[in-house]
Amino acid sequence: MHETAGERILVGQLEIVFFASKGDTAGNADVFELRVPPGAKVPGAHHHVDADEVVFGLEGEMTYVIGDVPHQVTPGERHFSPRGVTHWFTNRTDRMARVLIIATPARMGPEYFRDLSALVNAGGPPDMAQVHAVMRQYGLEPMPLPAAAQA
Repeated sequence: MHETAGERILVGQLEIVFFASKGDTAGNADVFELRVPPGAKVPGAHHHVDADEVVFGLEGEMTYVIGDVPHQVTPGERHFSPRGVTHWFTNRTDRMARVLIIATPARMGPEYFRDLSALVNAGGPPDMAQVHAVMRQYGLEPMPLPAAAQA
C-alpha cells in the first residue's frame, strides 16, 4: 500500500480521500473519494487537458454537469467526463453526497489537492490567480461557472 492510500485532504467544505495515485498505479490512474456536504461551495467549472474521469455514485445525490448536460449521480450510477470537456458539480440536496472518481492517467494525485487546500484553507478568500495557476500545473483548465450554477 502506498503512503497516500487513505489520506484525507480538506479543500474548503469538500473532503477528498485518496485510495491510489501514480505511485500505486504506475502513473495510470488516480482513485479517490469526493465528499460534498449539502450546500457546499463548489469549485468552478474546469476541464482536464490530458485526463479522462469516471464518477461513480456511492451515497446521496450529486449533480454533475458534463458539457451542458446535468446528470444526477446516485449510488451505483456512473458518468464519464472525457478530457477537454468542461464539467462541474454541486450537491443540491440536504444529505452528504459521496462519489468515487477514477482519473486516467494519474495527473493530479493528492499533491494537487494538498496545494489547493493550502490556498483555499489559508483564511479569507483565496487568490483566484494562484488557484488557477495550481489547477493548470496539474492539467486542469479553469472555465467560467455558468450563471445558473451560481444562483
